[in-house]
Amino acid sequence: MSFSSEAKAELCKLRFDKKSAAVAECYGVLLYASCFSAREARIVTASEEFAARLPRLFRRAFGLEFDKLPEAEKSGKKSFLITDRDKLAHIFNAFGADAGATLTHHVNFGVLEDEGCMEAFVRGAFLAGGSVTDPDKRFHLELATAHQSVSREMYTVLLDLGFSPKESSRQGNALLYFKKADAIADFFTAIGAPVTAMGVMTAKVEREMRNTVTRQINCDSANADKTVAAAQEQLEAIRRYAREVGLENLPEPLHDTALLRITNPEASLADLARLSLPPVSKSCLNHRLKKIMELAEAAE
Repeated sequence: MSFSSEAKAELCKLRFDKKSAAVAECYGVLLYASCFSAREARIVTASEEFAARLPRLFRRAFGLEFDKLPEAEKSGKKSFLITDRDKLAHIFNAFGADAGATLTHHVNFGVLEDEGCMEAFVRGAFLAGGSVTDPDKRFHLELATAHQSVSREMYTVLLDLGFSPKESSRQGNALLYFKKADAIADFFTAIGAPVTAMGVMTAKVEREMRNTVTRQINCDSANADKTVAAAQEQLEAIRRYAREVGLENLPEPLHDTALLRITNPEASLADLARLSLPPVSKSCLNHRLKKIMELAEAAE
């Protein structure tokens, strides 16, 4: 089961005790469904849980049954259809609209009596026309509807609930979408899916931890590369000096440092400083190596 399917399954566990909330959820479902007109209302879904919820939801909201239900044994997407004119008129009336006179759908904000109804409305829209990407891959949630005006008015509903979605379009559908983990998690919390919200935040934390570890590894690797490059440069200078002058001609502190570098070709300055007898500071050892490199250059 995909992450989006799991999110819808969690939402479908919610009860609809208040009729007004059931009506609001149906409102979101129908405005984001495959078709909602004076001739038919058609809802298509691949979610088994949403398919099981729809008949109960419509009975609670309108006291009516679908004219056509999907075949129980058939797998894949399931289609629910209402074509009876009296039923469609009843539904339109519940939303404060006239089925015969409606040319363009608009959200009747009067149907959304309170915050609970607004959340139910958004929940219905997500169940019918929403999707969310697996947060382990990327953060993306969207609501898609064929009605441009509905999408603009849904934007207002989301603003009232404290959200600021982005707007776009694709293949004739109007889209509202989120790409931030925090916004997606808050969205699911608001519409009744706290487990899904926790999944999004867990994925965010894990991604941030992986990024931190990767940055640290890259930093350590870069530092190691610098250490090796510096050590090779120092070894070359020591060899040049040994060929041209002879290491025995170096002052004792520099002679000891040269031998220490030769016997520990990959050690860092800090490690060489600790290996010195007696131990010296890192800056002191660095000064000695620079002095050897200057002498080797002068000897050429």
